Amino acid sequence: MTKKPKTTKPGVVQKIIEPRVPHEPEMAEIAIEGADHLYREIRIENALEDDKGKPVKLKPGAHVDVTVEADPKETAPGVSAAKD
Repeated sequence: MTKKPKTTKPGVVQKIIEPRVPHEPEMAEIAIEGADHLYREIRIENALEDDKGKPVKLKPGAHVDVTVEADPKETAPGVSAAKD
């Protein structure tokens, strides 16, 4: 199995966004450290699982790691590689 190229950046949960409509999921807004100022926030569904498979949620102020992985076929050689 080929290892996927990846990078991991630290982030902080800025806020929890309640759904506007009851059937929509709650979202967590995460600020990614080291990203461009205008593009540093991402929003993801606030639904995780603990090591026992139980559902858990992020809290505001939580420190998280954001990992981006890609299939090796979807990458190109770079000048300097990101270090984890």
